[in-house]
Amino acid sequence: MASLKKIVLDLETQKEFAEVGGRGKNHLLKVSVCCIYDYSTDKYGCYEEKELQKLAPILQTADQIIGYNIKDFDFEVIQPYLNFDIHQVPYLDLLEEIDKVLGHRIKLEDVAQATLGKGKSGSGKEALLYFKNGRIDLLKKYCQDDVKITKQVYDYVMKNQKVLYRDFFKIQEIPLRLKDAVARQGVVHQASLF
Repeated sequence: MASLKKIVLDLETQKEFAEVGGRGKNHLLKVSVCCIYDYSTDKYGCYEEKELQKLAPILQTADQIIGYNIKDFDFEVIQPYLNFDIHQVPYLDLLEEIDKVLGHRIKLEDVAQATLGKGKSGSGKEALLYFKNGRIDLLKKYCQDDVKITKQVYDYVMKNQKVLYRDFFKIQEIPLRLKDAVARQGVVHQASLF
């Protein structure tokens, strides 16, 4: 049996909130790069804005898209590039699941440090600078590193039914019982807008 097409996704933007009139206008931030890990192929991929038409069918036919803050951020940023509603694809937002248990949001950095013993390789501000300075190589590496961290946190949660996070100076544990993805039936392939 073929493995499920679960996609771990993270993207970086061309602009920051201050450039588009504040939060709530994620659709105006524009994608600089979007990186994924595909469980069905065991491969990573990175796509620049001009290559998103190659990514669209991968996302549209996914059994599940996995990420950290993807529902309210990544999906909103990438939606203008797609001719299907990405929110209709089954997804698992680790931040959303943690928020349901804790009642508040915590940074991926705090989860990664406590759960994996290592943090992110940089910050979103650095990613913006990489883009503005034309350092797409560094931008792709940073984004792919975030995908790797997110995948490792997800794998840990699926195996251990919990996640750890740093709460000031203490390590706290959050029980997380997540259902695995199921294969989607009758998925139609369509092209993106580009």
